Amino acid sequence: MKPKDRPENPLALGMMAMLAERPMHPYEIASTLRTRHGEEAIKIRFGSLYSVIGQLVDRAWIEALEVAQSGRRPEHTTYRLTELGRVELTAWMREIIAEPVKEYPKFEAGLVLMSVLEPEDAAARLEERLARLEGAIDRLQSDIDGMLKQGLDPLSVADADYRLAMLKAERDFCRNLRPWLVERARRPRGETLQ
Repeated sequence: MKPKDRPENPLALGMMAMLAERPMHPYEIASTLRTRHGEEAIKIRFGSLYSVIGQLVDRAWIEALEVAQSGRRPEHTTYRLTELGRVELTAWMREIIAEPVKEYPKFEAGLVLMSVLEPEDAAARLEERLARLEGAIDRLQSDIDGMLKQGLDPLSVADADYRLAMLKAERDFCRNLRPWLVERARRPRGETLQ
């Protein structure tokens, strides 16, 4: 399949990856993704599960394996990845890992438009962000250390290592930008800094 034929929702990729491990029903897929901290990278909305399942079934990338009902609970369908789905999943993963793409984070948009704020206000907001980043860095580092102490393969925490590196890079950027804003706040409006 061509990349343009892929669903836009990254939840589709996550669901296929979970089904590559074993057959599951949609809520089990979502729960497994959440347990593995997949929500850090993929927005998991239970309302979207069945529409994504429909897209994957329509493409013949997954198929229903069985429908079961337990007591008075509603019936649920267990799905499995098809061979075509496995081929597409592998190609999609190779592309994601190999090819950088432009993403549109909110913080970057805020930096583009930051001149709406007075420099001292922007500096104060960066100070708040720095405190939050430090807390997030400490929590994530602790989580990574805990997972590795449990004997997890370091590759299984690569996503957390990546998030940690990005948080540290953002923290360092904010630390460097804040003094410039403080200095800018001391100058009359319109005067430029060298």
